Amino acid sequence: MADLKESRVPDIGGYDDVPVIEVLVAVGDTVAKDQGLVTLESDKATMEVPAEFAGVVRELKVKLGDTLSEGSVVAVIEAAAAGDAPKAAAPAAAAAPAPTKAKEPDPVVEPVAVGGKPDNIAQASIDAQAGKAAGPVAPPLRFEAEALIPGKVPYASPAVRLFARELGADLSQVTGSEKGGRITREDVQKYVKGVLSGAAAAPAAAGGGNGLSLLPWPKVDFAKFGEVEEKPLSRIKKISGANLARNWAMIPHVTQFDDADITDLEALRVQLNQEAEKAKSGVKLTMLAFLIKASANALAKYPDFNASLDAAGETLTLKKYFHIGFAADTPNGLVVPVVRDVDRKGVLQISQEMGELAKKARDGKLGPAEMSGGCFSISSLGGIGGTAFTPIVNAPEVAILGVSKSSMKPVWDGKQFQPRLVLPLSLSYDHRVIDGAAAARFTAYLAQLLADMRRVLL
Repeated sequence: MADLKESRVPDIGGYDDVPVIEVLVAVGDTVAKDQGLVTLESDKATMEVPAEFAGVVRELKVKLGDTLSEGSVVAVIEAAAAGDAPKAAAPAAAAAPAPTKAKEPDPVVEPVAVGGKPDNIAQASIDAQAGKAAGPVAPPLRFEAEALIPGKVPYASPAVRLFARELGADLSQVTGSEKGGRITREDVQKYVKGVLSGAAAAPAAAGGGNGLSLLPWPKVDFAKFGEVEEKPLSRIKKISGANLARNWAMIPHVTQFDDADITDLEALRVQLNQEAEKAKSGVKLTMLAFLIKASANALAKYPDFNASLDAAGETLTLKKYFHIGFAADTPNGLVVPVVRDVDRKGVLQISQEMGELAKKARDGKLGPAEMSGGCFSISSLGGIGGTAFTPIVNAPEVAILGVSKSSMKPVWDGKQFQPRLVLPLSLSYDHRVIDGAAAARFTAYLAQLLADMRRVLL
């Protein structure tokens, strides 16, 4: 009698309703244990669901566009008899296979600026099921028709409306104190003070939005002015855009700038790479590996930076672990792999893990667990150029470090100017948690560590 077994989705990092973008086998195929059955696509990565055992596929429980969670049944497999070792069959063409791409050479992945990694996979699954056409979209804000009905329009002068827009106040939530319910400037101020103090509840936009009262996105027929070409945004960019807009709108950003003298550190890095090349270890140290190690030390000294603020803005969670994300550029968009427990690792191990994660990122094979749990992010444009920038805080983190291109500068040593290699640092932080003095101390301390990495041992 055939031994039919169900092959299910394993642990995929706690995500639910992940869309199926490719079916790799067909009914009747012989599969080996751990051979891919279907491909799922999370926020920024694809992952294959492997067969739990070898045998013949007797029934497929999923199709393109379906969404799966941990424990979902993928296929019914007639398990192979003991001792049998069936070879993996070539993947069958799915009903609507995803387009294939020519393999690209493995370029060096330069980490680049990023504001935030997507954390809302539910929206991704909705998009996949609906089959929305890719293209530029408006910011993720909904405008209810009820607000446009004349009887519902708040009673306020154009000047008061402008004032409310500047403060991000929703006039439909403001009670007018003048005759007929007319709203005054003082009414708007009173409402905003009440929201900030907690005396009044901030209005929530549909779908848990931020309650901002914004004008609809402008619609322009650009073709009237000349030749145009439409280029659809990638799915990753659309998901990232929503998160970036949320983080920028809801976090009061401030950026602290500083310089770090990395003359001696760069000389050490070059020396270690020369030694590694002679030893043929295959590990190449980057300046980013030193930055990650130094950042962990700075986070330990200033624990408020290694924290997360709750949605209500009332409770700060201080983390006792040190997982640091680095932004990487890939053909499909930006991703933020996370190097775990960097406080317990040397720069050689950190650099090796970064290389492995970067390759997975290029191949689109990063799992959700490899992009989650970060405490602090580093966004480096050092391989491209620039002198400074303002990275967007990667919620629910409270700070992000931006790194620009190092350059030789004359530095006064008390007697004369000396040529020194200087690395620009840009630290963006959530001002609700971190004040300016703390940010200045953090960057100054980080610059000290980079100037003399022996301080990490103290």
